[in-house]
Order: sequence, then structure tokens, then C-alpha cells
Amino acid sequence: MFEKLDGTCARYDEISLFLESPEASKDMNKYLETLKEQKKIEPAVLKYREYKRLEGELSDLSQMLKVEKDSEMLSMMKEEIELIKSKISVCENEIRIILIPRDPMDDKNVIVEIRAGAGGEEAALFAGVLYRMYSMYAAAMKYKIEQMYENETGLGGYREISFRVVGDGAYSKLKYESGVHRVQRVPETESQGRIHTSTVTVAVLPEPDDVDVVINPADLKIDTCKSSGAGGQHINKTESAIRITHVPSGIVVECQEERSQFKNRDKAMKMLRAKLYEIQISKQHEEIATRRKSQVGTGERCERIRTYNYPQSRVTDHRIGLTLHSFDAVLNGEIEPIITALAEADAATKLQEQSERE
Repeated sequence: MFEKLDGTCARYDEISLFLESPEASKDMNKYLETLKEQKKIEPAVLKYREYKRLEGELSDLSQMLKVEKDSEMLSMMKEEIELIKSKISVCENEIRIILIPRDPMDDKNVIVEIRAGAGGEEAALFAGVLYRMYSMYAAAMKYKIEQMYENETGLGGYREISFRVVGDGAYSKLKYESGVHRVQRVPETESQGRIHTSTVTVAVLPEPDDVDVVINPADLKIDTCKSSGAGGQHINKTESAIRITHVPSGIVVECQEERSQFKNRDKAMKMLRAKLYEIQISKQHEEIATRRKSQVGTGERCERIRTYNYPQSRVTDHRIGLTLHSFDAVLNGEIEPIITALAEADAATKLQEQSERE
């Protein structure tokens, strides 16, 4: 591990010299690419240099300990040595976490699909609550949301809603949200005050590049129709809504959010690519998944991952046993503490697997 880091540090110094040189400004594409590489390896380099500094301090103190005669100084030095050893252990663990291979999809934009599950209208209403939660989280993260498809109910909920999230690292944050979200609350229409349990399914799909998924136009059946639901005067006036069926897989996607048929088609193709990409990636990981089940992972669609309990004002993530009582804050988009805890648990699992292989 450390031999590799020595090489990484040498490369970091080489990059730094280039970026400071007059040559860097002559080729902007090369400059930006090199800057990106520096940013990628910098966390490991800085942490490794901290590790080397601590090791140097430990070595110096150990040598001084051999010649020191004063009992009080000896006691202080021994305490300092133990403290440094502790810091070295923590630093080494942090280096191992940094070196865990990064998910190559982490930087991708995502397409999120929210579908009402068990619970009828109550599930549809909670689908709307989750859409609002993710919208507020995206706004806080400076991400951009583009709505793609909605099937709204009469009471303002959603049987289904799909939207695109555009932003640096969107998939790295939202990938842990895939799965079944359960809500426990008393519906407004319930006269007896009984708590109902409903479910909503969330799917987070990394948006592939065009080169990641090749689609044969001959495999597509494209239908146009009039948009439906709330949305202004253009609704039901023109056939701008698009429905695309991928015949080999049977996947159907729809988009009606734009007035332009061309724009709806473009969005629908993005959704189709994301669904086909998910199938492609799932097949690639199928063998790994049968050998081991990740403690956290990104959540299977059939897996109950989280419960939102209104009467007790708590949110519980079942994958890591995390319970928060900042209920209103979570529903207002403050889900970063949950995402951070899931990412840390995921890293710990991968670190354990890495140690077992070593």
C-alpha cells in the first residue's frame, strides 16, 4: 500500500510543478485534465504525508527516550509516544478508506423514480412528500432537478413521478436512497385515528453517457399522445407527450413535461438509457452479489430501507440501525446526516473486505 503511495506522491509533485510552469497555460485542455488528476489524488497524498510526519515524530521521540535520564521527562515522552501511536493508527485507517476504489458511476447524474406502493391514496400522498424532500435536498446541494414524468392523483399525490438530478456527485449521494420507504401515520381521512402503514418505492438510476448504452432505433416503438393532468393551457391541445417502448426488453418510458415533442423524446430516451444501463450493470454484478450481500449497498428495490414514523417523529434507516428524531428537518430535505452515515458504513464494510483479502 505504502509503495503505491510513494509513487502517487511523486506524481503529485510532478503535477504541481507542471501547473506552476508557463507550459500549463499553453494547452487549456491539458491544464484542466491535469488539475482534475491533482484533485483526485490530493486527499491520499496529504493524508500519507501526515502519516509520514507522525512516523518521523515517533522515531525522534523513541531515540530521545533511549538517552533521557530525567524520570519526569521520561514519563511525559512515553505519554506522547502513545498518543502519536494512536494518531498513526487512525491515520493509517483513513488512508485505507481513501484508497478504497471509487464507484465509477459516482460522478454521474441520476434519474429518480418514485412510485406509490401499498396503501392506495396514502402511499401516493407520501410519494409527494418524498419528491418534496429530494427537491429540497437537491436545492441545498446546488443540484438541478428536471421533472420528466408524473402521474398525479386527485388529492395532490403521485402514483408515479420521475425526475432527473444534475450535479457533481449526484449518484454518489443519492444511490443509497434506492429501496422501499415505509410511512406510518394517521391519514387525514381516517376518522378513528388509526395509524396506517404505506410504502413508496424509490429507484435511483445512474444516467449513462450515450456511449455506455447503444440502442438500435429498430428496437423502438414510439407513440405520441396528448398530455394529461395539470400543467397549463397547452395540456391536451397538442400531441407532445411521448411514449417509447423498447421491444426486446419490454421497457416502457413516458415523458410529457415539455411542450415540445422533441424535448419530451430526448428526456424519454434518457430514461430508457438509464433503465437499460441499470440492467447492464446488474448483470455485471450478479456474480458478486451471489457471493456476498453488502451490509449497506445501494438498496434493492424490494428491500425496506427506511421508516418514517409520524406519531413518534422519528426516521429509522434499517440498514445501519440509525434513528433520528429530527423528523421535520429530514422531510425538509436535511438528509445529509443519513447519507453520510450510510456512506461511512459502506466504506467500513469495503475496508473489512479489503483487510480480509490482504
